Amino acid sequence: MSCICRTTAGQGLYTSLINRNLLAIAFFLFISLSGNIIGSGIFISPKGVLEHSGSVGLALVVWLLGGCIAALGSLCYAELGVTIPKSGGDYSYVTEIFGGLMGFLLLWSAVLIMYPTTLAVIALTFSSYVLQPVFPNCVPPYMATRMLSATCLLLLTWVNCSSVRMATRIQDVFTVGKLMALGLIIVVGLVQIFNGNYEALTPQVAFSLDRTPSVGQIALAFLQASFAFSGWNFLNYVTEEVVEPRRNLPRAIYISIPLVTFVYTLTNIAYFSSMSPDELLSSNAVAVTFGEKLLGMFSIIMPISVALSTFGGINGYLFTSSRLCFSGAREGHLPSLLAMIHYKKCTPIPALLVCCIATIVILCIGETHNLINYVSFINYLSYGVTIAGLLFYRWKKPNLYRPIKVNLLVPVCYLMFWALLLGFSLYSEPVVCGVGLVIMLTGVPVYFLGVHWKEKPKCISTFIERATYVGQRLCFVVFPQIDPIEIANPSEHLFLVWELPV
Repeated sequence: MSCICRTTAGQGLYTSLINRNLLAIAFFLFISLSGNIIGSGIFISPKGVLEHSGSVGLALVVWLLGGCIAALGSLCYAELGVTIPKSGGDYSYVTEIFGGLMGFLLLWSAVLIMYPTTLAVIALTFSSYVLQPVFPNCVPPYMATRMLSATCLLLLTWVNCSSVRMATRIQDVFTVGKLMALGLIIVVGLVQIFNGNYEALTPQVAFSLDRTPSVGQIALAFLQASFAFSGWNFLNYVTEEVVEPRRNLPRAIYISIPLVTFVYTLTNIAYFSSMSPDELLSSNAVAVTFGEKLLGMFSIIMPISVALSTFGGINGYLFTSSRLCFSGAREGHLPSLLAMIHYKKCTPIPALLVCCIATIVILCIGETHNLINYVSFINYLSYGVTIAGLLFYRWKKPNLYRPIKVNLLVPVCYLMFWALLLGFSLYSEPVVCGVGLVIMLTGVPVYFLGVHWKEKPKCISTFIERATYVGQRLCFVVFPQIDPIEIANPSEHLFLVWELPV
């Protein structure tokens, strides 16, 4: 993987590798991007998409169009990524274009809503798939799913606090779980279709409607599907480390998004080849029900594979969400304690604990499919603001060099779809979407009081200093005085200097 990312050290070696292996680098970037998109969402969202769309045919159309919309958004982000070459994704771009307040609101909603809610959904899916074989004829008890989800979350928080290397190894190993589960579902589904079991997929049956879905319900179906496609902007969080982004970002997008869309559509076709819509809607763990119908004594493979996938998904989101908290704190938008790392293990323990606590709170108050609507609405809101920033930036700085410049129709089409989707979603689920908006807007007074207001009274400053001091003593964390990424020759620096509270 050394040829994918670069640091100041060894730049000449990487340059020679780049010149000889641009296609190989693009391939690795594609693997990285598609691996980040394909996750536990495909085991969660099919039920919600079918429920809101009302028919098998419309559900498959939603999955296909969801991939097209993700591709449009990815192309817009590719232009932003090379025009504003900063890691951090939406947060960095919106802060650069619209200023600190808008950037803070995106960060605020991500820390309070997007990442904790996504973690809660994946953790609940993990517990549902683990407990489904134990409770085959009923829904697993509410307290059992919450306790198992919280236990899994606490375990992985401890792992991420203990060792970055251990966390990344877990991510690599458990990626196999989701690939094995999806591959098994698709192969078995294709065998079913070749054996003639495709009646539910014929146009006259697939598009038969027991009820005609409203436009608002179709919008909610897209929100459910978008949860499975989330992650298409992953490379924008590490743009500074991607070599030749002008060439490699578009290549990764052109290959990975169509492939992911193809895999998701095939997975849903496999479900419908062996399960009726009513069976799918009544299932609490779709892949387990699929396995029980077709795999016989080997059906236990399915819950194990999905559990491995979701376990790795929780680990990955914990890793990235704590990194976002850490970055926001370094920019002065979050408490400075969140920018500190353990003085020996170099892990951002305060940021990880904040993510863990916020997720446990959401675990106690939400149901899976409502949470997906909740997080997808806020996700789309942030995507739309970012892509609107692209248009504003073109107007504000028309002569700025843009290595990638997409056709103007791409962001315009995305924003038209975005406005319709959010408008009808807000109309159909005013409480869920409205609460998300209110939480986002609570960041306005927080920004002016906590970030913009520099001359705070001495009593407030003293309280913040003491709270930070207590947090440092409890977590054994300090500010790193040297950023390892910025070291020109790491071999010459055998140690780092830390500020350790006395």
